[in-house]
This record gives sequence, C-alpha cells and structure tokens, in this order.
Amino acid sequence: MDQDLWNIVLGVAASGLSASLGWLARAALSRRRLRRKQGFFGLPDDSDCLLVVNREAGGEGVHRNDVFALLELSALIRDCGAHARIVRHDRAVQGFGDRTEFCLGGPTSNQRMGAHLRTLLPGLVVEQGPGRSPDVYRIGEEAYRAEHGVSEYVVLARLTAGEGRRPVFLFCGQKAITNQAATRYLVRHHEELARRHGREPFALLLKVVNSEAYGPDVVELVADVTSAATRPAPAPTPAPADAGDAGDAPDTPDAAGTPDAGAVAP
Repeated sequence: MDQDLWNIVLGVAASGLSASLGWLARAALSRRRLRRKQGFFGLPDDSDCLLVVNREAGGEGVHRNDVFALLELSALIRDCGAHARIVRHDRAVQGFGDRTEFCLGGPTSNQRMGAHLRTLLPGLVVEQGPGRSPDVYRIGEEAYRAEHGVSEYVVLARLTAGEGRRPVFLFCGQKAITNQAATRYLVRHHEELARRHGREPFALLLKVVNSEAYGPDVVELVADVTSAATRPAPAPTPAPADAGDAGDAPDTPDAAGTPDAGAVAP
C-alpha cells in the first residue's frame, strides 16, 4: 500500500513538473515572438508611435476603409505594448526615425505620404487619373494601371531613415480599400516578412483582386520593388527628331548672297 501511494505521489509530481516545464517553454517562446515582433515594428514596451491619416478624396473626413485599417493597426500596436497617436497628414510636421510611423493613403490625399515618396521612394511615380485618383504606378520601367473593382495596386513599404532609425511603414494604395488590404497583409504576414527581410528596408507591390466582390481579403504579392523604388526614377526618353523635316525645308540663298551660277547677268 505504501508503495502504491509512493507511485501516485511520483506520478503527480512528474505530471506537475512536466506541466510547469511546458508552461515555461510556451511563455519563453511567447516572449521571444513578442520581442521579434516589437523589433520588426520598432515598438518596444511603452513606446510611442504615429498613425498618420489621410482625408477622403473630395472631402475632409476619413474614408470608412481607412478607418478599418487604423483599427487593425491599433490592435497590432496594442499587442506590442506600445501607444499610438493619431495625427492628420497636414499636421504631422516633424521628422522621422525617432519613433515608428504608420502612414496611410496615396499622395493625392496625404501630403506627408507625398513627402515620404519623394524622399524615401523616389522611383515610385504616381500618375493621377481624371478624378484625381492615382490610376497608374510607375516603378522603374514598369507601369501598373488600376482597373477599378477588378485589380488595384498598393505599395507596402518598411523604410528606415533619420537619427533614431525607427521604421516608417507606408501603405500607398490606389484606393482606400487597397490601404486596408495592405494593413491586413502586414498583420497576417509580419512574421514571414521579418524572417525574409529582418530589419532591413523593403517595398512590396501588392495587387488587390476583385475588391468589389472580395473586399480587402484577396491580395497577391506582385513583386519586391525595393531596388527600383528606392532609386530615382529614370529620366523620360526624348522623342526622336523627324528626319524628314530637314529635307522638306524650302531652299534659301546661301549666306554670302552669291547668285546662282546658271543665272544670266543683266
């Protein structure tokens, strides 16, 4: 009987030890994942970051899809134990690098985004359509035109500059729903992006497929455009001169005014 009791005590102790070791291992893994996440986003405990919001095209408010994007980013920031401050694009008059920044919207609705593109992504050229919407993105030698509701593009970038070297995340889309798609892509794939890029800068071109039917959920990675987007855009090639113009010019007398050899003097 004493031997049976001893076996029960040993079994209970072994189970408790295994459970404790398992809990400690899970806690250590969870802390490691959190530290890796905080390092990728530049959001240590109790740090501050900026959420720079744009305005709705043709208005002064914030588009509904951009509000959803801000909510997803706010949840991510809270998980890192950091604090967010929301700033309008026209009031974010400060440098970058001292704190992490999440900047949302295209350059037509977010003037700070326009400044970031000129400074950090000079190889990305945004061409506006008739309704002031960015219909074409030119990156290097490639052009990506939006087919509204069918396929639209957004650039998701993590860039570092300034003294503090905290990252700036850009969500530069052709429509508000593409901004939300890019934030959702970042939230879902940040571990993969951290393994692939570490803490180095990157710029990814994403395509949102059939947003009218699928919303921001169906996203394809088109290309890593870091190299092309961070270099200055190539100068436009001048149009070649028309070779036939010179041959069509009317005859003119020579500079000395010499009469034609075949003419008869009076």
